[in-house]
Amino acid sequence: MGLIKALGTAVSQGFGDQWKEVFEAKGMTDKTVFVKGQPVRTDGSNGNGTSDIVTNGSVIHVYPGQFMMLVDGGKVVDYTAEEGMYTVQNSSAPSLFNGQFGDTLKDVFGRIQYGGANPQKQQVFFINLQEIKGIKFGTPNPLNYFDAFYNAELFVKSFGEYSVKVTNPLLFYEQVIPKSASKVDYDDISDQFSSEFLQAFSAALNQMSAEGVRISFLASKANELSKHMQTCLDEDWNKSRGFEVDHVGVSSISYTEDSQKLINKRNEGAMLSDPSIREGYVQGAIAEGIKSAGANTAGAGTAFMGVGMGMNAMGAMGAFSQTNAQQMQAQQAGAQAPAAGAAGAASWYCPKCGTPCDGNFCPKCGTRKPQF
Repeated sequence: MGLIKALGTAVSQGFGDQWKEVFEAKGMTDKTVFVKGQPVRTDGSNGNGTSDIVTNGSVIHVYPGQFMMLVDGGKVVDYTAEEGMYTVQNSSAPSLFNGQFGDTLKDVFGRIQYGGANPQKQQVFFINLQEIKGIKFGTPNPLNYFDAFYNAELFVKSFGEYSVKVTNPLLFYEQVIPKSASKVDYDDISDQFSSEFLQAFSAALNQMSAEGVRISFLASKANELSKHMQTCLDEDWNKSRGFEVDHVGVSSISYTEDSQKLINKRNEGAMLSDPSIREGYVQGAIAEGIKSAGANTAGAGTAFMGVGMGMNAMGAMGAFSQTNAQQMQAQQAGAQAPAAGAAGAASWYCPKCGTPCDGNFCPKCGTRKPQF
């Protein structure tokens, strides 16, 4: 029992009328990975009504992106990976149209082909070779990610979508598809693979961490992430089950609360390491301090002395601001103190009582000269 290629990729209505019935993959959607072929008469009506018999001389229509298997007695007796119209001939040997797969299918076919017993059950099956898209995933628990930039172990949750593609349809049929099924969508079999996908996703994140990828760049590294996923799942999915992860799209990455606090703290430190940003921050803080000192009800002079002491502790970083503060302090003190014309030129004003002084101590209250 085998296949004879009738003609290329299409059939005219006139030529099609000579066949009793045509098998097609009816009901195959963009999420369907496997479906049983159904016979349809050339006038559009149902076929012979017996789904387990493929009449000799019937035609099988294979559309682009489909892999067709002719099964007899539960064993694959012929297949094609090429689109077109194929006539079933019970007396012919298998043709084995490998198409895009070259010789990679022959080893698997030798393992699952029909053993030579009398035909008991004849069926046509189709496998979808197109990319199965829109498979959603999410990490139920935070995954660790060491970020060299932050020099810390961060924890993230991620959500997104991925796609799969059948790479060896015979192996996929043998290892994944339930033998009693007449139609299988990926959602029907995804549960058994979801945990493996998340394990591979975690391994892929660790690999990207080792390569030094910033955690904030992960969402834009979909292609690299897909390649790592394919590598992680190559043995279990591709080589053993005949399909692979094609693309991975990360739609969102969220950090745990502790990780977000650490990131914010590190970012603030990075900003202040820039001299220009740091100087602007200091200038703004000092200006706010001087403004508050001028409105201090306990005494503006005392408040300004505190500002000056604080700037001394800041060292050279606040030197320019300290000079400005001293000038403002002198102006404020001068507004509180009497004119110093008769007393001579004063070198400083007492911050406590405002008396003009030229020694190390205030002659009125004894306050020591401030050291700025």
